[in-house]
Amino acid sequence: MIAIVPARGGSKGLPGKNIKELLGKPMIASAIEEGLRSRYLSEVIVSTDDKEIAEVAVRYGAKCPFMRPVELATDKSLAMDTYTYTIERLNKEFGYNIREFVVLQPTSPLRIAEDIDNTIEIFKTHDADSAVSFTKEHHPISWHKFLDENNKITPLFEEKVQNRQEIRPTYYPNGAVYVFKLSVVKSGRYYTENSYAYVMPADRSVDVDTIDDFEYAEFLLRKRYEK
Repeated sequence: MIAIVPARGGSKGLPGKNIKELLGKPMIASAIEEGLRSRYLSEVIVSTDDKEIAEVAVRYGAKCPFMRPVELATDKSLAMDTYTYTIERLNKEFGYNIREFVVLQPTSPLRIAEDIDNTIEIFKTHDADSAVSFTKEHHPISWHKFLDENNKITPLFEEKVQNRQEIRPTYYPNGAVYVFKLSVVKSGRYYTENSYAYVMPADRSVDVDTIDDFEYAEFLLRKRYEK
């Protein structure tokens, strides 16, 4: 099985985040190195439109056989279109026969190889259409509200007063590991009735989009190395 690391060059929330130095290494290096430590992955392939990202990726052991076209590297581009484009080109032009694959976002630098392997094992055990890493939501989703332009509060869900202990826990995808059948992604879906979750701890579930996320990830990673 191969992993795709999607890493476009244009980031507005945190410019240059994919190769921003995180404790001495570009952030994308973690996705590549942990992917290569996986017991199930044979290659890590980076999909990017940015030559500097491509050079960094190759330096850390990934392959980058071609650049992503501009139309798949905008703010409005769909990730699943990038995955389909990358897999189909690998199959047609480079002799691969990929029918299932892993996605490792470079913005999840606290994920470890064990998380990748556990998600793949869930995918294989259930012959799933997809398996995705999740983490537990610490606040009940029923507490969420809409705010209008004047910050007036309006309900997101039907109002129902409950003790926190009575509310069923919810989980959200943390962006760290995705395992897909190609056929499912090509149908325009990430989830089907045959999709399963691998639950990761919060301290490995940071998804870096802002400088605050980056600094928090740096703090947690430093604590990990100090143990």
